[in-house]
Amino acid sequence: MPTSISDLAKAKARALGFDAVGIARADEAWDAGGRLEEFVAAGRHGTMDWMETTLDRRKTPTGMWPEAKSAVVVALNYGPDHDPMETLSQRGAGNISVYARGRDYHDTLKSRLKQLAREFVAETGAEVKVFVDTAPLMEKPLAQKAGLGWQGKHTNLVSRELGSWFFLGVMLTAAELEPDPPEADRCGTCTNCLDICPTKAFPMPYQIDARRCISYLTIEHKGAIPHEFRAAMGNRIYGCDDCLAVCPWNKFAETAQEAAFHARAELKLPGLDELAALDDAAFREVFSGSPIKRIGRDRFVRNVCIAIGNSGEERLAASLVPLLADASALVRGAAVWALLQLDPDAASVAREKHLATEGDADVRQEWAAVT
Repeated sequence: MPTSISDLAKAKARALGFDAVGIARADEAWDAGGRLEEFVAAGRHGTMDWMETTLDRRKTPTGMWPEAKSAVVVALNYGPDHDPMETLSQRGAGNISVYARGRDYHDTLKSRLKQLAREFVAETGAEVKVFVDTAPLMEKPLAQKAGLGWQGKHTNLVSRELGSWFFLGVMLTAAELEPDPPEADRCGTCTNCLDICPTKAFPMPYQIDARRCISYLTIEHKGAIPHEFRAAMGNRIYGCDDCLAVCPWNKFAETAQEAAFHARAELKLPGLDELAALDDAAFREVFSGSPIKRIGRDRFVRNVCIAIGNSGEERLAASLVPLLADASALVRGAAVWALLQLDPDAASVAREKHLATEGDADVRQEWAAVT
């Protein structure tokens, strides 16, 4: 039986199926806020303007809720049943980050967190608030303080029990709970995650420049993908798992038990030509209930075009031609680049047809940049 409200919170979290739980003080000073300020000041957040506008609230948990005293941090395993690096060689198919191949984790995680909050409040009467990663709260430093893992050299959290594959959620409470000891850094001399990065997004260990990160480029970045990163993207059309997948601590990771996190069959190796043909309605239907839906059809098809251009498969050129006249200039520009990679002759013929009527300066520049 739980002997304290701290034990009670942990027992209830475990009973709800969370794979790990720890407690940290929410009202103590920490250096994570300073590191975030430096990250934003250096412009490494790219076009994620919300990181700057919410900086003051984001720097400390009490910035989100001044009354917060403790943080109950939970983890939910989404470990894959395969090696995520294997699909990178299937150049005619799109590679989707492991976490996005199943149902949207926000729904599953937040539902359990709310249930935890209800049960905790019913037992203790303490005020609580729950957060997943859509709120301006730094979960990873909190999770390290709570002993769930440590932020590795790739800045992601690593666990001795779960490896790299887990989601984080936080329940802040005004209750005074007994904190767990923080986890120590156990990366040692390993640099696998830094060495594998296709775009060299890590200026140094424990620092990331989001502007160079494929996850940022394919998900958060709204404009055209900079030319210098396109070839390195390969067939990655939503996110990138490379720095997670090569971590040696994954030898302890297990396949996710939660069915919602199991990969949908159609998202394991989706054909790039089929994805390129998606209009807005079809995109919404295919990705209903998926985190991919939030980036919208145009950004997604932009990513697909880049992957087609990197595929080396000339047969896929035909799927690009209709996109040269797409309603979205973002898609048109990516299709231009991709067609020129696969079939310069077809691109030359298409150029005469589409450039003459092309009113968008950015797409004209795309033609000019590669011809």
